[in-house]
Amino acid sequence: MVFLCWKRPSPLDQKKCIDKCENGSFNYDSKYRNSSSKPLSSLQNDQQLTKDGFFINHSRTLVGTGLNTYEKSKTALQNWKHFGLNWTFVDPNTSIETGNKFCVCADQFVSWIMMPLQVAYVNETKFDSKKLKASFGFGSGTLQGHLLSGEERFSIELDENNQVWYEILSFSKPAHFLSFVGYPYVQLQQKTFAQQSAGALVKHVTAQPNL
Repeated sequence: MVFLCWKRPSPLDQKKCIDKCENGSFNYDSKYRNSSSKPLSSLQNDQQLTKDGFFINHSRTLVGTGLNTYEKSKTALQNWKHFGLNWTFVDPNTSIETGNKFCVCADQFVSWIMMPLQVAYVNETKFDSKKLKASFGFGSGTLQGHLLSGEERFSIELDENNQVWYEILSFSKPAHFLSFVGYPYVQLQQKTFAQQSAGALVKHVTAQPNL
């Protein structure tokens, strides 16, 4: 099952895609549920993950410095500004809450493809005035009908050096004949998205007035 659309998917198109997944479930083993919430090193050292055919994709970009930048970056993430690209998007009205289903829509030259996911978890560490740290992130898992199988985490972190980082961490593998045959292209798209997503988020944050 692949969800195609010959024009930019409307909210109704996306709802139909999600409705068809209402009785569906995550298309990857439950033992890996929420694994994307772990540190990168933990996934890299997970031999079973590699044995089961998953590939890790990681990107970390410096957004700026200070609590103000962190808060603006967090708000941008919550409003899907990291998907503010002309070839892929998520409905910005999608609420980031555990259990919510949504579609990632991507332009694939001839048609658009809609890939259903579900928010698997939301993690937040409130600002600690002593450690001067804070973080916000969420992970989404692929559902039946997605070309890939796995999870992806998007997060914003204010570290002890007062630096704000945007991080993408995912593990995935082909879940359909099309993605299996074209997996080198899929991996290239993942890297392209990570780079452009970071650029979109940084551009949005730096254009915002101070809080």
